[in-house]
Amino acid sequence: MLKHKKLIIALSIIPQVIILKIIANFPNFVEKVYSHGIYIWISKAMRFVFGWLPFSVGDVLYTLLSLYILRWLFLNRKRIIKDTKHWFLDVLSAISVGYFAFHLLWAFNYYRLPLHKSLDIDHDYTTQELVNLTQQLITKTNALQLELAKTDSLKVIMPYSKSEILKMIPQGYDKLSNVFPYLEYQPRSIKKSLYSTPLTYMGFSGYLNPFTNEAQVDGLIPSYKFPTTGSHEVAHQLGYAAENEANFIGSMAAMHHPDVYFKYSGHAFALRHCLGEIYKRDTIVYQELLPSLHKGILYNYQEVRDFWNDYQNPTEPLFKATYNNFLKTNNQAGGMESYSYVVALLVNYHKKHPLN
Repeated sequence: MLKHKKLIIALSIIPQVIILKIIANFPNFVEKVYSHGIYIWISKAMRFVFGWLPFSVGDVLYTLLSLYILRWLFLNRKRIIKDTKHWFLDVLSAISVGYFAFHLLWAFNYYRLPLHKSLDIDHDYTTQELVNLTQQLITKTNALQLELAKTDSLKVIMPYSKSEILKMIPQGYDKLSNVFPYLEYQPRSIKKSLYSTPLTYMGFSGYLNPFTNEAQVDGLIPSYKFPTTGSHEVAHQLGYAAENEANFIGSMAAMHHPDVYFKYSGHAFALRHCLGEIYKRDTIVYQELLPSLHKGILYNYQEVRDFWNDYQNPTEPLFKATYNNFLKTNNQAGGMESYSYVVALLVNYHKKHPLN
């Protein structure tokens, strides 16, 4: 009887995959029923249970699970040959249960309505529209940099500890939720990952644990990046699974934050994306715009590049390629490199709502 149940559980992954393929054709349904319905209650419940703890419960659970898997593989190593069928049945059953939990607790959000449709904005833009926004961002970011650094040739240095920054991140969402109520962020659960060093070597600055709904930030990245990285992970918590949409919402949360250092981080983040897209479209325009940036902003950009360069290693491309393929199998055709959509959201949103 037990083996029969395991067979059913193991094979249930097949209808799960089929159902997901069908659901992908009904983003309005996912948006209304799951993302703005079931998921809100699931995510709030998990953040209520785990958010108050000062450490990453998800990282602890991943550690225990890894140890359990290693122990199970060791104890059952002989079954691979002697009882191959049931060994694979046990493994597939566990994968099937994990796959179900992953989607129920968070990953159905991969199939929700694209953000530009929710915001009722265009998803395409002209180069001139991009240049117009970039010029506005340069003016605003220059002003913020000069206000904070007092001279245009120095990078901005965060005056807060990383723990303080994490506590301040929700204030940006408090402001943003006045315009977009569905971005209300309560209760809160954002923490430094216990695995910051491995994350850095893998090339990731943070992640959302879908099983505990904890936003995890790499505690080693430069403080200048903490506001946007933390805000990005909160966007994932709120149900925006796509990396490009989380980038947009995270930058908006930082840009609307009452603290001027957060504003600088958010505007510089958006500006970097826009400059990158201009470089792809027209290198001549890019070269014309670049000298108008304060050197201090470029030094902040260089600070981040230097940080990641220090941790480059042969395994990083493998991890990123794996995650890129993971995104593509979860309804994110552009994978990690879909930055043009981030810029599309920035350009078209600010056409309707100009920068202050």
